[in-house]
Order: sequence, then C-alpha cells, then structure tokens
Amino acid sequence: MSSVGYRQLWAADPSGWRAAGVAWSGLTGPVDRRAGELRAAGGRLRDAWSGVAAVAAGSRLVALQGELTSVAPALIEADQVLAELAGRLTVAKARLAAAVAQAEAAGLVVDRSGLVHVDPVRQRSTERDGVAVAGVTAALRDALDEAGVADRLAADRLDELARAASTGWASPPPPGRPALDASPALVHAWWSGLTPAQRRWLIGHEPALVGRWNGVPATDRDQANRLHLGVWREELLAERRDLLSRVPPLPLTSLRLRGVVGRLAGLDALAARLAAGGEPRAYLLGLDPAGEGRVVMALGDPDRADRVLTYVPGMTAGLDDAPGELGRAARVLDRCAALAPDDRSAAVLWLDYDAPDSLTEAASAGQARDAGPALHRFQEGLRATHEGPPARQTVLGHSYGSLVVGVAAREHGLDADALVFVGSPGVGAAHASELGVPPGEVWASSASGDVIRAARSADELGRRALLGAAPLAAVLGWPDRTGHELWFGHDPSAPGFGGRVFDGGRGGHTGYWDPGNPALDGMARVVLGR
Repeated sequence: MSSVGYRQLWAADPSGWRAAGVAWSGLTGPVDRRAGELRAAGGRLRDAWSGVAAVAAGSRLVALQGELTSVAPALIEADQVLAELAGRLTVAKARLAAAVAQAEAAGLVVDRSGLVHVDPVRQRSTERDGVAVAGVTAALRDALDEAGVADRLAADRLDELARAASTGWASPPPPGRPALDASPALVHAWWSGLTPAQRRWLIGHEPALVGRWNGVPATDRDQANRLHLGVWREELLAERRDLLSRVPPLPLTSLRLRGVVGRLAGLDALAARLAAGGEPRAYLLGLDPAGEGRVVMALGDPDRADRVLTYVPGMTAGLDDAPGELGRAARVLDRCAALAPDDRSAAVLWLDYDAPDSLTEAASAGQARDAGPALHRFQEGLRATHEGPPARQTVLGHSYGSLVVGVAAREHGLDADALVFVGSPGVGAAHASELGVPPGEVWASSASGDVIRAARSADELGRRALLGAAPLAAVLGWPDRTGHELWFGHDPSAPGFGGRVFDGGRGGHTGYWDPGNPALDGMARVVLGR
C-alpha cells in the first residue's frame, strides 16, 4: 500500500520541491568562491610567514579548502534528488487527475479520502458500475503507488546525504579503473561497486574524466560537468583575450574570434539553463569547447525515463547554436508530454561529433563515419546505466545528422528500438533492413518544401540552382538512377526503402519543429511507441 495518501498527492506542489533543489545547487557558487578565498589566503600566508606554526596553519587552510570543495557534488546531488521527486510527482498527479476524470465520465464520485462510489444522485447502480469502480480504484492506486515510490527513493537518497555530512562527503577510491573507452557495461559495473563517498571523490577531483565516461550514470556525469563549467568558460575567455591581443588583427584571426565569441555565448546560454532549473531538469552529460564545440545534454534523467530520445543535429551544428538545437529536442519532449502526460520521457541533444561547417564538407560522409563509434558507445551507455525495465530508446537524425545515425547503425550497431530520419540527404544504406532495428521501427519524414528533396533529380537541381532556390540541393546532387536516390543513398522516405513515413508538413529544411507542424506529433509518437 502506498505511503502517500489521496489528499496528500492532490495537494502536493512539485514546483516547491523543484525550487528547493535549485536553491541547494545554487550554493555551489558561494562554496567555490570561499574555497578560492582560502586558496588565496594560503598563498599570502606562505609568502609572509614561515616556521612550524605557519606550516600547521597552511595545512589547516588546505584541509578546509578541500572540505569545502567536497561539498559541491552533494549540493548538486540534492538538486537532482528533488528535481527527480518533482518530476515523478508531476507524473503521479497527472495519473491521479486522469483517474478522477475517468470516474466522472462513468458517473462515479471520488471522495476526499480517495474512495470511489456510485454518484448518489443516480437512482440505481448496475453491474457495469462495479466494474467501473474497480477500474478507477486501480488507477488511483497506481498513481498513489507512483508517488509513494518517488517519496521513498528521494528519502533514501537524502538520508544517505545526511549521513555523509557526519561521516565524510568523499574518500579516495581503490587503485585501478577502466579505460575511458572501455565498454559502458564494464564501466558501470566498476562504478556501481564504489561507495557513494568514493564516487563523490572522483566527481570532485576528476570531473573532466567522469563527465564523459559512458557507463557512469547521468546524475554523476551531470555533477562532474557542472563542476567543470567554470574551467571551460575560462578556457574560452583566455582564447578570446589571446585573439584580441593580436595587432593588427588578421582576417583569419577575426574569423576565429567570431567563433570563440559564439561558443562563449552558447556556453553561457546552456549554463543559464542549467542554473535556472525548470521542467524538465537539464543534465549536462558532456561538453568540449574546442574547435566548433561539442555538447551532450539531456532534458529529464534518461536513466529513470520510460522513453529516451537521442537527437543528432546536422550541418553547422556546434556549441554556438547548441541552445537552439536543445530547443528542438525540448519541443519533441513537450509533444510527448501532451500526448502521454502520465509517461516519463527524456530527450538528449547529442552533438558529440564534428559537424560539417560548409556544403562542401557536407558532401562527404567522412565526418559521419568518424562519429559512428562515439554514438554507438553513447547509446550502449544509456542502456547500461538505465534503472528498472529497459526504456524505449529512439535515435533521431536531422539532415547530415541522419547520415551520422544511419552510418553508426549500419557499421557499428545502435542500441535503439527505433530510428527516425527527418530532412535526410540519405542515410548510407539502401534499405531499412541494413540498420539493425526491429522491423517497422525505421521512420522518415520529408517536408514538401525541403530543399533536400531536390537532390533526387539532376535536371531539377540544375534548374533550381540557376534560380537560386536550392543552394543546398545543388551541392548534394546525385544522378537519378531510380527516382529515389539522394547523395548518400536511397531516400529513407521513399517506398522502396522499407521504412515508415509520417507527414513532414509543408515547411522547409528546418521547419519540422515549427509549431503546428504534424512532424512534431510524428516524432513524438515514435518516441512513445504509439
């Protein structure tokens, strides 16, 4: 029997728990500043004082600095726990509301204690009413059980944090660890064998390693990457200072400077999303500011979701426009919530590859092939760290990202239950059966106004290029051998490919996520498996 009562759940306000979590996480800033002040004080002390007492005082300052630093992962963990509690309570409340609506539709009444009765206004009850009462009662129990499980999980994790406050936040792990490129299953088994204090030590002392380790749970990677955000920002600021110091600035320097400014703006926007909390909570699973910049960020905890979408964007995607790409993943997730409010879904922006910067680069499959192993390991990691029954995992590629997904699936295998291709120039395969997912789980969509469609016909390409209507298609042209060929193979939205097609609307190459586009519902329904 659930420990959460009907009235408790009905009155519960998940936003309050979410706000409390953000407040705890927000303390990492002051803690970091205090640790920095102690570090500076220790430096001044060493310069001005010597002797046994000075050594003792210096050691004490270093110890205090270490204690402060070790608290930061626990503060982020408290935010994660409370955000997860808020999310599960939101789902439970949606199920509760659906059960009450079911009762009203059947002419039943749910009293303040959660008991279900036939509406006394009605003159008589029937055998059908008994069945309806049983159905509504079961639905109410499911909602209360969901809330009860969420409450117990949060209480257990917070109890562990409270105990750690007195026994020690962190302790060094035993020697020996898997390599960074070890199988996610091996990494997860090793990580699970550590104590919470040992995991916190690694998060605090080696955040750059833990933050990109496939097989480490999303919550732990998120803690590590949030702790490392300041370092990444300083790297970009140092690069900007270096470029600004060059006099006179050369054209190439100016171009690089614009790139650094763009990446810095993207990083700051992502950091603001992380700090703001919001629903669903964001989890930073990887970031690299070098080059064009890479980022992996989840909306919702993929380790506890019933359905997980991995979205791979296409050409020109980088850290500078990662916030916009994250917004596309969020819109699919919003449609999932609208279509199935009592389901727990998560969406991941996977931009952990060097996307083509130009049409010339996009005409080659080289960068897609280079990305394949990384996407393969990431999907394996999602499966290895997931808690409870396996989630339905969907991988969605847009434009050149669809080639990344297709090549990874065909050449390395993807731990996915469904693949989705939108605005695709081809996926590096001649038929859906080459992609290794269950029959009927390869999906595609091509909008009527998408310039990619022009890549089917050389004659049409030439005509559109002369008119200036399809510059992308002019580069991606391919001899029309079958009437359904694109630059990178058979059109996945064509009948002969063997996939299933959903409506892409009438927009252009980036219009699949526009409000009101039927493609949004199409993508969400694939994620939900409906």
